[in-house]
Amino acid sequence: MHDGYPPERRTGRFRLRRAAAAMAFAGLLISALGTPAGASGGTGGTSGNAPFVDEQVLYKQGEFGYACFRIPAVVRAANGMVLAFAEGRVKDCGDDEDIDLVLRRSADGGRTWGPLQVVSEGNGTTHGNPVPVVDRRTGRVVLVSTHNGAEPCPNGCDRDPWVQVSDDHGATWSAAREMTEGKRPEWNFWYATGPMHGIQLEHGPHAGRLVVGASFESWDRVGKHVYGTHLLYSDDSGVTWDIGAETFHDDGTVIAQEVTVVELADGRIYASARERGTDEGSRAYATSSDGGATWDEPFRTMPALATTDVQASLLRFGERRVLFSSPMHPGAREAMGIRSSYDEGDHFESWEDGKVFHWGPSAYSDMVRLDGDEAALMYEAGNISPYEQIRYARFNEAFLETPNGTPPGIPGPPAPGPTTPDASPGRNEAYVRGGARTTDGRFGGGLALDRVDDRVEVAFDDSIDLGARDFTLTSWIRYSEKTGSHAILWFHRVDRGTNPPALWLRAEPAANRIRAVLAVDRFDVTVQSPSAYNDGQWHFVALQRVRGELRLLVDGVQVSSAKAPAGSVTLGKEFGLDGIHVGQRLDGADRFRGTLDEVRLYRRALSGAELDLIRERNLPIGGRLGLRLPFDHVS
Repeated sequence: MHDGYPPERRTGRFRLRRAAAAMAFAGLLISALGTPAGASGGTGGTSGNAPFVDEQVLYKQGEFGYACFRIPAVVRAANGMVLAFAEGRVKDCGDDEDIDLVLRRSADGGRTWGPLQVVSEGNGTTHGNPVPVVDRRTGRVVLVSTHNGAEPCPNGCDRDPWVQVSDDHGATWSAAREMTEGKRPEWNFWYATGPMHGIQLEHGPHAGRLVVGASFESWDRVGKHVYGTHLLYSDDSGVTWDIGAETFHDDGTVIAQEVTVVELADGRIYASARERGTDEGSRAYATSSDGGATWDEPFRTMPALATTDVQASLLRFGERRVLFSSPMHPGAREAMGIRSSYDEGDHFESWEDGKVFHWGPSAYSDMVRLDGDEAALMYEAGNISPYEQIRYARFNEAFLETPNGTPPGIPGPPAPGPTTPDASPGRNEAYVRGGARTTDGRFGGGLALDRVDDRVEVAFDDSIDLGARDFTLTSWIRYSEKTGSHAILWFHRVDRGTNPPALWLRAEPAANRIRAVLAVDRFDVTVQSPSAYNDGQWHFVALQRVRGELRLLVDGVQVSSAKAPAGSVTLGKEFGLDGIHVGQRLDGADRFRGTLDEVRLYRRALSGAELDLIRERNLPIGGRLGLRLPFDHVS
């Protein structure tokens, strides 16, 4: 396996060829994408060269008596019935407590759907992580899942694999049986099947074998946590199971979980996993050449297959194409799409060459093969959070070849208005909004903000791209507020439940503190002062990332520090960033009331002596200065 992409696919020529080929269908595609959910787009489902997509909402928050639906998994039964599984979460969108396994079925490839069926009722406990797999020899549908108790399980608990079957294409189901043979006693802290469809092997001496992925975590309450990934396989239509290939991860480097599998053309099993170790923004993969009994090598990462920390799914789509579904954004659960591999998983397309189905918040997904050149993508999505709906998008192969266009998150040019000068070499346009005016500052003028609509907006630019570097942010603040939260600096994104990188500095007098947060992927750290410094006097606040440490300083004294996550605070900037807001959160909340002065951004860690020179004498320290707003005047 390699991290690159074949030379002919790395060049822009492929994209140009594909875009040109698709231009003839552009009007038809726009019509299909604009069709309301439930209506057929494009050709109405006929195969051929014309691209089409037909998307419906199968599960929606608040429907069928459930607060939330999550964790899609989908297979096609031997008689053609499509079975779309999910977790029906009774109380909320949380991962534990009262959760049922539910199902909707379609006899026409997903054009119409039957009512909701409860396949396994939690009755106050958690029945989840569905992994359906179809035995083509017998027609049996086998459902492997994970059960745990009614108590909350936010930081690990004992979970067990269970199995049940349907011999009438999902109409009725057997009682679930605990799969005691599928778990070792020491796997005591966490266990998870899938979640996504399993496979039946078609080639080699183990043809007919059912294979699903699973993962575990062990902890003896003393030493380190041990993480593991394994396969489960059955040679008797799901009646009994064996623990197959196992990998243990106890060094914290590659931690593979939520394993999806596909059979390669040569009969090997290819497993792609959510990587939860130290290799940010990529997937882990491994292969098995003996029908899932052992791994050929331990899991390795594939940095070129960039996606955020999330479950994903694989599906064979014809003789030479393997599909991979996941959010395309490398640092947030956004932009659900499909990327293809044409060389049996050695390489996958970039997101630009793949196909985006939904630009907004999105998370878990699964895929199913249909008739002809059709397949379907079942995925979590929403407008505000990824967990509002589970959608089913039926498409043909030509749709995968249509161009994506520009991500809608790319902001346009800022609206014209008053500005205040940026004294850095970048000379960024700093737009003063809401009628904010200068007043007496700590050095010369300062900017008075009224908490109503005053703020300063600086569009994203390379000069303020902190990336993965060390950095220093400084500002003088003066305020007397006793309640609320008052943003000082807010960078690039607001978390909509999609886990994007984040960086912000905020005064929180209601909690008697100044607080800063740095988040990269699933890792985040908070530093906070022991006081709100809301005494109406000037205070010098500095926030730094210095050699893996996040530091908060007030008036030249370090008041808090924490180990900082590695990685870029602008990961995924190709999907759009909003720059920096001074005096408010990016969405307009938490506006500041008081006066700010001398806001600076450095793309390096300033020394203590340099910070003192700024604090005491306001000297123009150089070296990777990306922004300096003296606030002496507004024009």
